[in-house]
Order: sequence, then structure tokens, then C-alpha cells
Amino acid sequence: MATTPPAQPPEPAPSDPARLRSERRAWYFYDWANSVFFTSVISVFLGPYLTALAQDAAGAGGRIGVLGWMIDPTALYPYATSLSVLLQLVALPAVGAVADYTGRKRELMGLLAYIGAFATMGLYFVDGTEYLLGAGLFVLANLTLGASVVVYNSFLPDLAAPEERDDVSSRGWAMGYLGGALLLTLHLVLYLFHESFGLEQGHAVRIAMASAGVWWAVFTLIPLTRLRNRYRGTVLTGTRPAEPGRASGTRAVLGGFGQLWSTVRSLRAYPRTLVFLVAYILFNDGIQTVIAFSATFADQALGLGQEVQIGAILMVQFVAFGGALLIGAIGRRLGTKRTILGSLVVWIAVVSVAPLLSEGSAVQFFVLAFFIAIVLGGTQALSRSMFSHLIPRGKEAEYFGLYEISDKGAAFLGSLALGVALDATGGDYRLAILSLIVFFVLGFAVLAALSVSRGIREAGNEVPEHI
Repeated sequence: MATTPPAQPPEPAPSDPARLRSERRAWYFYDWANSVFFTSVISVFLGPYLTALAQDAAGAGGRIGVLGWMIDPTALYPYATSLSVLLQLVALPAVGAVADYTGRKRELMGLLAYIGAFATMGLYFVDGTEYLLGAGLFVLANLTLGASVVVYNSFLPDLAAPEERDDVSSRGWAMGYLGGALLLTLHLVLYLFHESFGLEQGHAVRIAMASAGVWWAVFTLIPLTRLRNRYRGTVLTGTRPAEPGRASGTRAVLGGFGQLWSTVRSLRAYPRTLVFLVAYILFNDGIQTVIAFSATFADQALGLGQEVQIGAILMVQFVAFGGALLIGAIGRRLGTKRTILGSLVVWIAVVSVAPLLSEGSAVQFFVLAFFIAIVLGGTQALSRSMFSHLIPRGKEAEYFGLYEISDKGAAFLGSLALGVALDATGGDYRLAILSLIVFFVLGFAVLAALSVSRGIREAGNEVPEHI
């Protein structure tokens, strides 16, 4: 028997144009604020630094103990990433449900952002044999960041009409790359000239990671002061807050989990939304794993110093700023789905070529990084925009909770596959990186078979002209 989609809540009243522009600019700034965690902490410093600490602490047989489990030191960081995402599998959809249930998106985003920012600042204290402390703080920061971005993404339908979302989403990603590039430039100066500042190299790395947390905390103030909540609590089947938007903490959490269960069941009414989620989780796991382990690959497989790694990633940030806007413009002309599929072809080529790079060749690494930069932001920005069209109105945070499971640093399957491959090959990154191709190929195939327009209509939304 066919499942009838639940009734849609009324569309929110349009905002004052000046106020809406101000909110959009503030919304962009959360990308600016949190992207430094990915740029400096995940993409550059933490992987090589944590791996080096673990290698130095390795005992007989060159392995380390993690809660009684003996592993290769190179697998610590991939396994820590997988653990953080395993926790996100439960936490992120629940956070989205709580946000929609209470209607207090802005406050919840702020709480999660500051937990993550302070955990990142705590990386300053990771030194010597404290590799488990570093892994634990990373798990907490990555978990809360993913949860805060769930709420952040759910503002997109409130701030942009269907025809505007590709552009607004792309600008947010572009701002993130620009902010990440500016702070990474300062980190590059600190790292390269650490002796001039009277610092040891490891101390400079710890300062860089902690300052990313400070940056994240400071610039989060901008969206927190300007964004406003639209929905004062979502009406559930048989349950709702006594005062919309002001449910008690316990009732909000319980109601949020009830809402989550309702959301999961409602996916039967939106099968094409579910199919897109499957496609996105597949190809974005591949993207996030490439981002998260690019510096470690350059170090372990190519023998390139951290100066080259930082330089390449810095170049990626500036090129990706323009790339996000370029891919967004292409999407408006050729259609969002077709543009995403084209970008996935580029990703498949990048991963296939990576093992063939010559050891010590910085030029080859920079060329490969350039192609990554062109499609990096655009792929993610257009995916976020496309998914926003597939969400039934009033369920934005809940559905973005499911979406965010594989967004940015939340690459569970990819990092797990890479960790297993590294463990099996004794730390051979050239062979292990090839395991990621399957994620891009499967994601491409699933998305190519999806009727996006039909899925948008099933969700009760207007189909944009170019989708």
C-alpha cells in the first residue's frame, strides 16, 4: 500500500529583504568560522602530528596499545575519525530532531560550536606520549562540529528561495575556503619560522591547532547575533512542547528522539530523498577521506615535508574559493545533478592517479591538488543545495542530521576502509588510497539513476528550472 506523505507545515512568511541579506551574510560566517578546523587541524597538522606521537610511543613490534587493542601507529588517526563518525550516526540525526522539535536552532548551534571550539583549543596540551588525549579531543571536536553544522545547514531553506539556493550555498562554501586560507597563511608563517619565534616545531603545531579553536569560537559570534529562529517548535503526532520553542531540556531530548523515529519512518514516503542520501554518503565519504588524509599521504607515501603539505593545502583553499563559485555558475547553466556527476568523474581520476605520483615530487602533488580544488567546494555546495529541495518543509534540521553523517570530516566508511587497508598493507598509503575509488563510482551510479525532479515534487517543493 502506498505511503501518504505527512502534511506540510505552513511556509514561513517572507523576511524583510534587508534583514534577509544581513542574515545570509551572518550565515556565511559560520562556514568562515568552522572551516579552519578542517583546513588547519584535519587537513594539515593533526594527522601527521598524532601519527608521529604514536610512532614515537610504539613498543615492541612497532605497535601501540589503544584500550587493550594493539594497532599500527599509522592507523590511529583513521580509526579515531571512524569512531567520531560512528558516534555521529546516532547523535547527528537526534540533534536535528531536537532542533526542529524545540525551534531553538540558533542556541543549539552555538552550544555545539563552543564545545567543539574548546576541545580544539585543548589540542595545545597534546604532547609527548599523549596520543590518546589527542585522539579523544579530536573525536569530541569532530562530533560536535558535525552536530553544529546540521543545525547550520537547516537555515538554508529559510534564507534562500529554491532558485537561489545553489548560489547561496556556494557562497557559504567559498567563504569557508577563504577564511581557512587566511588562517592557514598565518599558520604557515608560524610553522616555517618557528625557530625565529623561539618555538620548537611541535610547539608551533600545537599553537596552530589551538588557534583554530580560538578562531572558530570568535567568528561564531557573528551568526549567533544575527540569525533568528523561524519555527517555534514542530508539532509531532501526539506530542509537542507545552510552550512552543521553550520545552524543558529533558522533554526536548525525549521529544527529539521521538521526532527522529518519526523522521526515519517518514523516509518511506520520500524514497528518492533516501536514495540521494545513499549516493551522498558514498561519494562524500570518499571526498572527506581524501581531504582528511591528504597531508598524511604526502608525508607517508611521497616523503614530502610539512612545508610542501601546507603550501599545497593553502593553494587549494584559494583556488577552491573560486572553484566553488565557478562550479555553482556551471550548475546554474547545465543543471545541478549533471554538474555534480561531472565533478565525480574528476574525483575518480584524482584518486586513480595519486598512487602514481613520484616520491619527493612537490610539483606533481601541487598539480593534483589544483584539480581537487576546482571541484572540491562545488561538489559539496551543490549537494547541500540539491538536498535542501528534497526535504519536506518543517523537517530541515532532522533531514540535515541524516545528511551531515557524511559531511566534511565525517567520513566513517572511507576512513574505516583506509584504516583497514593500512593495517593490512603495513602502512602502504599508495595501495590503501585506491580503496577510495569504489566510493566515488558507487555514488556516481546511484545519483545518475535518481530522478531528482520527481523527488522534489514528492517532498512537496517547487522544482527549480535548472536541477
